[in-house]
Formats: sequence, C-alpha cells, structure tokens
Amino acid sequence: MDRRHALYNWFRRNPFKVDVAAAVVLVLMFGPVYFYAGRPLLALLSCALLAPLAWRRSRPVPAAAVVVLICLVQWALAVQPVAGQVAVPLIIYAVAAYGPVWASRSVLVLGLVGAIMLTTRYYPGSAESGIQDLTVGATYTVLVWMLVLVSWTLGDLTRVRRLQLQALEDRNRRLEIEQQQERQLAAADERSHIAREMHDIVAHSLAVIITQADGARYAAAAKPELATEALATIAGTGRNSLAEMRRLLGVLRSDEAASTRPQPSLAELDELFLGFRAAGLTLSFEQGGGQFGQAGSSRHRLPPGAELTAYRVIQESLTNVIKHAGPRARAAVNLQWQGRGLQIDVHDDGRGAAADPGQGGGNGLRGMAERIALYDGSLDAGPASGGGFRVSAFIPYSES
Repeated sequence: MDRRHALYNWFRRNPFKVDVAAAVVLVLMFGPVYFYAGRPLLALLSCALLAPLAWRRSRPVPAAAVVVLICLVQWALAVQPVAGQVAVPLIIYAVAAYGPVWASRSVLVLGLVGAIMLTTRYYPGSAESGIQDLTVGATYTVLVWMLVLVSWTLGDLTRVRRLQLQALEDRNRRLEIEQQQERQLAAADERSHIAREMHDIVAHSLAVIITQADGARYAAAAKPELATEALATIAGTGRNSLAEMRRLLGVLRSDEAASTRPQPSLAELDELFLGFRAAGLTLSFEQGGGQFGQAGSSRHRLPPGAELTAYRVIQESLTNVIKHAGPRARAAVNLQWQGRGLQIDVHDDGRGAAADPGQGGGNGLRGMAERIALYDGSLDAGPASGGGFRVSAFIPYSES
C-alpha cells in the first residue's frame, strides 16, 4: 500500500515526465509498423500525431493545435487514416480536462466537424454508389461523434473534479490561515493579560519595597531591629516578585517547562493583607453574605478568571493607597457576596486623587476596568465624599 501511494504521489508530482513516457510508448507502438510495411509517409504522419501528447497536460492548447493542423494536412492530401489517429480522442480529453473553457468547447466543435469531413472524404456516397455507402458513411460519422463526445465528457468531468479538489484545498488553506490568525490573536490577548499581571506585580512589589526602604532608613539609627525587619520584608517581597516575573516571562517565551504555579484567588487574601500590613499600612477587612461551599450558602461560583480579577482589583487598590494616600493612611476592604455577584469596596482616608491625580486615571485603574469588563462587571473609582479615595467593583456570578 505504501509503494502504491508513493507511486501515485510521484505521478502527481511529475505529470510532464509521465506524459512524455506515454507518448514515447505510443510512438513506438504505432509508428514503426508502417516502416516495416514500406509506407514511410504514413509512419511519419502517425508519429507526428502522437508526439504532441507529451504536452497534453502542460501545454494542452498548442498540442491540440498541432494535432488539428496535421489532421487538416492529412485531409487535404487525402491520406488514409493511420493508427496515430488515436491521438485525436486523447487530445480532446486533455483539452477538456486541463485547457481553458474556450479551448474545450472549440475542440468539441472541431471534433464533430472533423468527423463529417472524414466521412465525406472517404465515404462520399452518391446516387450511383447506392444507399449502402450512405448508410456506412452515416454510421461511421455517428461512431466518431460518439467517440468525440465520450472523450470530451470524460475530460470535462475530470476538470470539474479537479476544480472541486482545488476549491477544497483553497478552503483548507484559508481555514489554516484563519486558525493561525486566531492563534495569533489569542496569543496577543494572552500577552496583554500577562502585561497587566506584570504591572500588578511590579507596582505592588515596588510600593512595598519603597515603603519598607524608607522606614528602614529612618529606623536604622534609633531602632536597628526595625530596620532588620524592614530589610527582611524587602527581601521576601523581592524574591516573590522575581518568582512571579520568571513565571510570566516563561509564558511569554512559550517555554512549556516554565513554572506555572496556580494563580492567586480570594482564598489567599490573608497572605496579601499580611504583606501590606508589613509595609506599614493600617488595614481592616470585612466580608459578608457567606462564602461558596459554606452551609446555607446559595451564591454561585465565580469563574477562576473572575477570582483572579477580584484579587487583582484589591491588590491594585491597596497598592495605590500606599503610593498615593500618604503617610498614616488607613484602608478598609469590604467584600459582599450578594444575590447577583460579588461587591468589592476599597476605601482609604488619605489624600485621595485630589492630591495626586495619577491615582484617579493611571494604568492600574484602566487595567482594573478592562479585567472587570471581561466578566460583564462594573468599576467605579474616585474621591470619596468624606475624604480619601474609593474603589467599588462588582463582578457577577458565572451562570455555569
């Protein structure tokens, strides 16, 4: 089976070589026989009719033109039909299958007209010859017409099948291109997502590191033990951030062996708050409405991506508090599991956006809005009425 398949593929890849070999075989079969019979003109005519078959697929129209020209010369000189005349139905088939439409129709008409010309030349029929010659001539014409029509029909069917296969190949090629484009768009979306992740990690980590570094600098002389604790916090934050950055950069490099530890979720908020409190932020946390999985809880499950989005919203909001709210600012985080979704509120009593406009329209808030929009949620951020800054987000539950 493999050999047959390989042979078939070779025939498809080398059509001209196959046609040349077939033409040589036909010439050797139907040409020399006339030399042995002492008819060199007929041998030359037969070989001339068969030789153009070598170009029947690569150059079907010129090959057909040569065959038609030789047939006209043969008719004009009243040379009897030869064995090489088998080239006529073969060239009709080839033009119908591989030539343009106008050439296909032309050879059909020429074949039908040629049958009449052949019959009238060799079976003219007359009143003296009687009805028998007329009947033989008409029968001969019909037989040649049938041969021409069968050859042309088979060639036209081959053309239709070839065009169908070509259309399927083009469709498959378009589908491959579309799939490649979809993969590229998905990769671009993933890179955008990773860029937001990197922004969250870098902004949070640098804010903690800067705060701790300032505290260590002031405490170095008066209370060295506090400076040591601050430096330990800086080192821990730096190591965690480096691990996160390596994981994300590993994804960007498409390294399958890169570390891909689970993304943070709301179950890890205590660890997140511990880092902010270690950075000197006074922080309170409240949660209401019951959590998924607890007895009597009826809330739906948030999708994993929505859990990550909620986590990042809280992380970004508290990072902005450290960066912009000023010293001795206090923050409060409140989660409410409502009937339709999760309500997140982060409020601080610091200077707010009025003192630092960057807090109100930076990349962090835009990233929050983009993340929440993916889950049909809403985000409202701005100066609070009693002072400070407030971030309020709502993420609906998944319907699955």
